[in-house]
Amino acid sequence: MDAYLLDWANLLLRWLHVITAIAWIGASLHFVLLDDSLHRPTDPELLKKGVDGEAWAVHGGGFYHSNKYMVAPANLPDKLHWSFWESYSTWLSGFALLTVLYFFNASSFLVDKRVFDWSPGAAIAGALAYLVLGWVVYDAICRYFGRTRDGSVGGDAKVGVLVFVYTCVAAYVACQLFAGRAAFLLTGAMLATVMSANVFMVIIPGQRKVVAAMRAGQPVDPNHGRRGKQRSVHNTYFTLPVIIAMLSNHYGMVYQHAWNWVVLILLMLAGALIRLFFVLRHKGPNRWEIALAAVLLLVATAVIVAPRPVAEPPAVAGAPKLEGFAQVQQIVEQRCAMCHNAQVVNKNVQLHTPALIQQHAQAILQQAVVLKTMPMNNVTQITEAERQALKAWIEAGAKLP
Repeated sequence: MDAYLLDWANLLLRWLHVITAIAWIGASLHFVLLDDSLHRPTDPELLKKGVDGEAWAVHGGGFYHSNKYMVAPANLPDKLHWSFWESYSTWLSGFALLTVLYFFNASSFLVDKRVFDWSPGAAIAGALAYLVLGWVVYDAICRYFGRTRDGSVGGDAKVGVLVFVYTCVAAYVACQLFAGRAAFLLTGAMLATVMSANVFMVIIPGQRKVVAAMRAGQPVDPNHGRRGKQRSVHNTYFTLPVIIAMLSNHYGMVYQHAWNWVVLILLMLAGALIRLFFVLRHKGPNRWEIALAAVLLLVATAVIVAPRPVAEPPAVAGAPKLEGFAQVQQIVEQRCAMCHNAQVVNKNVQLHTPALIQQHAQAILQQAVVLKTMPMNNVTQITEAERQALKAWIEAGAKLP
């Protein structure tokens, strides 16, 4: 597909993905807040109806009164709102974006031969297997370790520990097989796949069985509700780790680090702790020690990835030392122009003439110096000293000779 059309597909799919993700995560956060804010009603009429919890809220100039029935009311309404399309559309748009950006450009985005030397086709197959295996292992943990002796759903602590361990192992494996940026994205996508599969494979089917049994006047298996609640709780703790994994892959300082898998785990763990803080906050007093632990993890991560001083490479004997734009042009020709020239126009950026280098100076500063996302996977081995030379020229006004 033409690079220009791919950029437009990337933009529009990213827009759709963000919109649907906001809807899904927003709904998830809202229902967790609502569940944890319910109080036992005192109104005899509500108790007579079978209401187990109620919550009053004020928003937008009006008052809202939410009621929750642990067992359906005597007259179950024909029209029920099912929350699932937010999940499905988020996953589908995310997978489409993954395909357009990473699979169509697998040799650049998925494969880093310094990490693992395999073909683009094999890397795509490996990425798909990674997503599927994440769900298979997670679901097996929940089903085999999330049961009590009487066969009911339980074992939350054991399941939580095992899921965390598997996530750590998966992050390590991804960083040993894929380019750093792709490893971060795929780990987030794996957890997002688990979240959406929880909705598609467990939560919604269980709810449908419960509703069908109620309408048929048959006994309801309580495990459907328990299992759905368990997976829903897992999903709420996955939200912030998924978001930080998706966002951090835009920052070379984290995914290009030698210990990038540790950095990814620390970031996701901080996200889970932040989510835990807010979940507990809905139920009772603030647990500031949890929030502090998350902050300390983020500070530790920032210290780990902080840049270290890099010595200027020794000059080649007899070679003239270039300065100013001459030095910048040499760096761009060696490190950037192979993907940004008259024939290859990635991201609609060309850098094969002095005027074009000057025109795109701000983009060079942002991508190659500040974010360090370019060159992709540092395939051309640009040095820190060269990045600083680009920075000095641009900050001095990006002047041509």
